[in-house]
Amino acid sequence: MSDIHDKKIKELEIKANEIRQSIIEMLTEAGSGHTAGPLGMADIFTALYFHILKHNPKNPDWDDRDRLILSNGHIAPVQYAAMAHSGYFPLEELKTLRKFGTRLQGHPERGRLAGIENVSGPLGSGLSQAAGIAYGAKMDGKKFRIYCLMSDGEQDAGNIWEGAMFIGKNKLSNLTAIIDRNNIQINGMTEDVMPLEPLRAKYEAFNWHVIDIDGHNMEEITDAIDKAKAIYEKPTLIIAHTIPGKGIKDIEFNYIWHGKSPTAEEAEKFLKELRALGGKIKSEHE
Repeated sequence: MSDIHDKKIKELEIKANEIRQSIIEMLTEAGSGHTAGPLGMADIFTALYFHILKHNPKNPDWDDRDRLILSNGHIAPVQYAAMAHSGYFPLEELKTLRKFGTRLQGHPERGRLAGIENVSGPLGSGLSQAAGIAYGAKMDGKKFRIYCLMSDGEQDAGNIWEGAMFIGKNKLSNLTAIIDRNNIQINGMTEDVMPLEPLRAKYEAFNWHVIDIDGHNMEEITDAIDKAKAIYEKPTLIIAHTIPGKGIKDIEFNYIWHGKSPTAEEAEKFLKELRALGGKIKSEHE
């Protein structure tokens, strides 16, 4: 098991709650965007940016940094929020999301914002982008690691499986992929739209090591990453079982919120709920 201590878990849980509040605020200001996915992935992005990734917000192009490739670019609000909270840019800039001329595009764009490693938008391309970076790093003897974040819905895309085969064949153990297994996509439940199961067995057939986790449990998240680092003969896939809209009861498990942003009235209610949850997290660890 991971050796993460209780104090650090508390810090990460509190930060994840703050990031969820920022997501609601920025989406409300934008008036458009995706809500359920970013809220559901807040714990994983918090663990990455505040505990796992080797990175430097003051020197985002540092050669030895870990690379985070976001394949499902529509959940950009959670990445932007995590980046702002970790010091890449001021928190106030989050409210420029999706506005004309902003660095915070609806889908992340490499070159527009320091710290963004790839351009995403068309679903299914991120794993192949990560494969190229990981393969090049192996060739050059580089020690940094590559993390690729994907949605479960985008597993419908054929390009994902081309990347999965290439990565497995070349034993790219420096790459860890994480699937947000929240079971929803834009027009319904994944198993109704295009069944993905047996998802684990499919990746294992392509020579991947696969770990299932609770995507809201900080200890399980960090433990899975530690295990991935210890596996040298194959890449690792973490299937993170998450609740879409995590933290807000009106949004949880409701696929309608996949591509919907809150109104001002809804945001006020949602932020009140998240603040109350933040207070509960603090008191539980005291």
